[in-house]
Amino acid sequence: MRIVIALTLTILFAFVSLPASAAPTAEMPTRPAPVSVTLQKIYQRAYDEAYSRHALLESDGTTFVSTGDINMEWLRDSSAVMTPYIGLAVTDSYVRYMLRGTIARQARYIQIDPYANAFTSNYRVAERKFEVDSLMYPVWFAYLYWKAAGDRSVFTPNVQRAFRTVLATLRTEQRHATRSKYRHPELANGGKGTPVAYTGLVWTAFRPSDDAARYHFNIPENMFAVVVLRDLTEIEKSVYRDRGVAQNAWGLSVQIQRAIERYGQVNVPGIGRIYAYEIDGFGHANLMDDANAPSLLSIPYYGYVGVHDVVYQATRSFILSPRNPYYFAGKYAAGVGSPHTPHGYIWPLALVMQALTSTDQSEITRVMGYIAASDTGDHRLHESFNVDWPESYTRADFAWPNALFAQMMLGRQGRLPPVLESMAR
Repeated sequence: MRIVIALTLTILFAFVSLPASAAPTAEMPTRPAPVSVTLQKIYQRAYDEAYSRHALLESDGTTFVSTGDINMEWLRDSSAVMTPYIGLAVTDSYVRYMLRGTIARQARYIQIDPYANAFTSNYRVAERKFEVDSLMYPVWFAYLYWKAAGDRSVFTPNVQRAFRTVLATLRTEQRHATRSKYRHPELANGGKGTPVAYTGLVWTAFRPSDDAARYHFNIPENMFAVVVLRDLTEIEKSVYRDRGVAQNAWGLSVQIQRAIERYGQVNVPGIGRIYAYEIDGFGHANLMDDANAPSLLSIPYYGYVGVHDVVYQATRSFILSPRNPYYFAGKYAAGVGSPHTPHGYIWPLALVMQALTSTDQSEITRVMGYIAASDTGDHRLHESFNVDWPESYTRADFAWPNALFAQMMLGRQGRLPPVLESMAR
């Protein structure tokens, strides 16, 4: 099947052995030729590989999307990896079939276990780390597909059941201490996690990095939930015609947003009010950001607030400074890393997100230079790399940052559908 997919791509896009036409040519801003050439090579490989290497059409009509060098499907990663191709679904029946298959498989996964974040190709739970964003991404992806392709038939009864499972799970985890039966051996307090007070926020066990949360109300994950629950409201009203579920989704979105603005901000001397990364509702806050998205850096990308929002700009200043314990600067690059990877390593995923959320062309140019500097000759964006020695990196084959980079490059030349344009300037 992988061979068939690769051959189909060859026919559809005439990749053959012509690197300059492996993907639509992205228009590059003025910069030194070596950087421009490197970025173009990364882009072309990134655009090609989600199709030809990571997406596998299965006999049940669904699409299995691996995360790269780990042959399992993360709900988060699979959504992000397929997003750059949404615009092609309007005119390309193969792409439309592939994306519909992605949505159908995710719906089945959610109904198997809404607390799992990763699954195998034969529908077994691979990892049961509850992360709010893992439930949000499939809804978000289906919504984007619908808006771009105009194909509401993707919202089958099975998808509807999955979305209602999502909503019920979020409601349960709003009151984790009294209603949830979820436990995980990596968490404190007998697997329950550290104590939290009710705030209206949704509890999460793990961060988008798959690391255990320090405090279990993750602010960027809840911000993403606010946006996606509004998307779900529209789906329920316009497609399923269920006003009760629509009102439930909308009401939860409002509750979460009010809680974020009430409990999720902290005053930092010299910077002002910023969003915390995690809180517990008892007054404790974790001031940091992680490279994995949703992150505080990515807030405008997901649409919670705009890039010019005052609190976001203050938060951004904090994130991109040494006051963020996971911001690293070195000889070849500077950016946001993660406790998931070694000290001094930054993530290309965060560099791409920094460029996507910047309005400063000089900053964008500088960050694109960092991305080019991370290329070790394989023309892939890795999970992370050493800011003083890019040849030292983690995970050689990580699909997500490559897909996001391809999306950004398509956006820079106006080749994305309107629903994705604001996410990838």
